[in-house]
Formats: sequence, C-alpha cells, structure tokens
Amino acid sequence: MKLDLIVRAAEILTMDPARPTASAVGVINGRIVGFDGELDGLTAERELDFGDACVTPGLIDAHCHTAWWGLSLAAVDLSTARGLDELYARIEAEVARLDTAGDPAAWVHGTGFNQAHHGGEFPSIARLDELTGDRPLYLRHTSGHASITNTATLRLVGALDAGFENPTGGVIVRDADGNPTGLVEEAAQGLVQALLLPYSTERLVEALEAATSRYAAEGITSFSEAGVGGGWIGHSPIEVAAYQAAATAGRLRARAQLMPAIDALRPLEAHAADFAGEGSGSGLDLGIRYGFGDDAVRFGHVKVFLDGSLLGATAAVTEDYCGHDHNTGYLLDDPAAYRERVLGTYRAGWPLALHAIGDAAIDLALDLISEAQERYGSRPAPCRIEHFGIARPDQVERAAKLGIAVTPQAGFIGPIGDQMAVLVGPEREDWLYRGRSVVDAGIILAGSSDLPVADNNLRRGMQAAVDRRTDSGAVLGAAEAITPEEALRTHTEWAARATGQIADKGTLERGKLADFAVFSASPLTAPRIADLDVVATVLGGELSYDGRG
Repeated sequence: MKLDLIVRAAEILTMDPARPTASAVGVINGRIVGFDGELDGLTAERELDFGDACVTPGLIDAHCHTAWWGLSLAAVDLSTARGLDELYARIEAEVARLDTAGDPAAWVHGTGFNQAHHGGEFPSIARLDELTGDRPLYLRHTSGHASITNTATLRLVGALDAGFENPTGGVIVRDADGNPTGLVEEAAQGLVQALLLPYSTERLVEALEAATSRYAAEGITSFSEAGVGGGWIGHSPIEVAAYQAAATAGRLRARAQLMPAIDALRPLEAHAADFAGEGSGSGLDLGIRYGFGDDAVRFGHVKVFLDGSLLGATAAVTEDYCGHDHNTGYLLDDPAAYRERVLGTYRAGWPLALHAIGDAAIDLALDLISEAQERYGSRPAPCRIEHFGIARPDQVERAAKLGIAVTPQAGFIGPIGDQMAVLVGPEREDWLYRGRSVVDAGIILAGSSDLPVADNNLRRGMQAAVDRRTDSGAVLGAAEAITPEEALRTHTEWAARATGQIADKGTLERGKLADFAVFSASPLTAPRIADLDVVATVLGGELSYDGRG
C-alpha cells in the first residue's frame, strides 16, 4: 500500500492519551491511517519533514465572525487610531479617496473603534457630518455590538422622523435634548445594515477567501461562524451558499461550521410524532438541522443573542457597572419570547449557543438550557454559552451540572482586560472570562477569538489563558490561569467536543482528519506560546499555509 503523505517532525503532539507523541504520521484520502512503527515498510507519494518543529492537531476557533472580518478588511482600520483627531483624519482621507473615485453614493466604512483609545470619548456627530456631508457613514465598534453613524445615515433609517421607535433589543442613543449622538447599539444596527444587505454571494466568497487565507497562516484549520443568515449578524438570506461556493472553488482555506442565527429560522409543522412529539418547532426548510453538510461546510449550533457587550455596558448584569449608576445593561428581548423561540429550536433538533456575557444573561441562558434538556433530552453536541463573560461561582457550578460547554475569550484579556476590570470593579474582577474554575468544574472550555473583537492570533490567546496578563501588565484573575497543555486543548480537543466534532478532529488519531498545525517549538514547553511561529498548516493532508520560505 502506498500512502498519499507522510508527515515527520521531531515531535508530534497528538493530544490523545493513548499515544501522546509520535514522530511520523501517515495520511490517505485526507485522513490519518497510522503513526511511527505502523508506517514501517510503507512509502508515500509525498513527504513533509518539518525537522525540529512541533506538529499538533490543527487549531479550532470555536467562535468567530469570518465573513464580517473578511468584509472589514477593505474598511478604514480604526483599531490603531489614538485620539479623535487621528480618527477624524482617517475618515477625512477615506472621504477624499471616495470623492476621487467618483462614487458619490459610496459609504464610508470603518471598523475597530474602541473608545478606550480616545480617552473614553466617542466621535462628535457634528464633526462627522462636517467630514462626510451627505455620504452615509458606518463605523463598527470593536465589540460588534455598537456602531457610529452620521446624520445622513440616521436620516436614511428614519431615526430622525417623528414617531420613530427603537427596535426590540436595540437603541439609537440620544442626548438629553433627544438628538441622536450617532451611537447605535445592539439590534438597532440592523436598521443600518438593512440598507447594505444582502451582500452578493461572490462578494462573500471573496471575503471568506481573504479571511481564511489568514486563518491558515495562524494554524487554524476549523472555525465556527457564530451567526449566519439572519439578524444583524447575518450578511445574506442565502449566506450558506457563499460558504459552499467558496469550498467548491477551493477558496475556503479552513473548515467551516455555521451557526444559523435564530432569526434565520422559521416555524415548522410536521407529523404529530415529530419534534419531540409536539409536531412543531423552529428550524430551516426541509427539516435541515445540526450536523448537515460535509467536512468543508457543516451546520452547527443555533446562535441566540441574549444580551449585549461588556465594553458597551449593554451586557445584562445583576449589579451596576462601575461609573454607570443604575445601568445594568439589558436583555435584547423578553424572557418569555426567548423561551418560546429557544424551546422550539431545541425541539427541532438544534443544540443551542446562547450569547450571554453578563451574569443576568447567564442566569437566563442556564434556565433555558435546563428546561430544554429536561423536556427534550440531549442533543448530538452540548449546548453552549458563548462568552460566559461575568460568571458568578454559583453559575459555574450550575453549568457543570447541566453538562454544557462555554466559550470565554482568553484573547480579550490583553487588549481589553483593563477596560473590563474597570467596568466590573474589584469585587467582580475575578469572575471575568474564567479558565481554571471552568476546567476544575468539569465544564468543556472551548477556545475562541471572537474575531474581529480580538485578533485571531490564537497563540496570543493561549498565552493569555496561561498568564492572564493585560496590556498594562496587570494580572486579571490570577486564580483562573490554566496550564499550557490545557490552553492547547481549548483550541484542539475541547473545541472539537464543544462543537460536536470530536469524532473527526481535535486529536490526532487513526481515522481522523489530517489537519495539522506546525509550530517552531512545542507549545507545552516553550517559554511563551505567543512567541512561537507558525511554520505550516496542513488541511486534509494538503498544505494550506507554508511559512518555510
């Protein structure tokens, strides 16, 4: 028998307790067929010898926003602007570029705004109006849960009309005199996006190729897209077609698991014996549900937003944010409405991924998951709480009893950890984006970047999970630090378990997908994981990235 590929390296970390390390792995038809001595006497069409490098399972980003980030690569980058004068200068330069291009209707798009980079201040709508005139403006906050617009945009969405009412789960922020400030929170962003959507399938394919090519350079072989097809997070009602088209054309450089936004689902009626014997549920047409697809593009959990963001102080908490008297954030809908929609979704066969950052939202998420599981049993993948941002000790204990997975973003600790600590205060600081307590409780801890809220350099995120150090040098929740091996498992084995894909990925075992990340040294013993280089990435036995020159 001749193999397709043999991969060799000084150290191959399988993350499989039965065979923790190897020095060679064989591949046929994109899957692993054996290791070391099992390959004796066999030859292969190709060999990849990575010398002193370290091979691990391909990294999995369990929660990110790939299309959004890919589209934003063409927008004005505000993440590096320091001070509003610099922000205004970048907007002015973009307006001049669009004027030169001769497209008077083109929007000014920006991404990555964070008020912490501007002394806590937001741009003046009056100044933005001076710069943009009648040209619409849409600047995304780094959290994704807010944006900044100008008067031209607000006029287009009707926010200046008499009798305008905020949509459920969102706010057009106004000053004391009732005038819009330009800040648009949460679901109200959908009013703006409705003017831009839907993106064409080809434009989305371009965005996916641009994004996943960069994923490959970070050692990422799989990702979960946290919301497609509906709500303010979706980009087209036929968004899934873009992922399929990208995969068919060889332009999708990592495996995609897609979370339909709950807004993309609709009521379904079936035989009285279906849907847990209730005959009705919420889902996609034809009864398509979790797991449908192939190794390149497959459906995952249903994504449900319960609250907002911590940086925007819109995440629902039980005690006031520091410096924000009587502000405890808010849920994005009525709990009774969530209960009806979420139970209908779960009944139709979908595991749940509930966005809950504040502890009040986490309470609701735990209630919903508990009732769903008690009434209808388990699903092929564990239900998840996305972010689990401000989790009280009793909530950690309850999550463990429910057998759920959580996806807190260790990668937030560096760039925005100081902001988060100020917002919650010293009494709650140790509850932020937990690690150690989650692992010790037996909860599945899945690693994720939430790109573009934080970057997708997962080595940096793993380092933050280990040292919990913010950009100022402070340590955020020292007792929540995990080991380097556990940090690697968050983006391999545990991410695969959280996404329901452990049978195919997450560890290197015979029969699993031949997806590998190749590092310059072992993440388990290197002085700093963040300082490692990605030497190469292998997807299904083929190089998706080769950094060897």
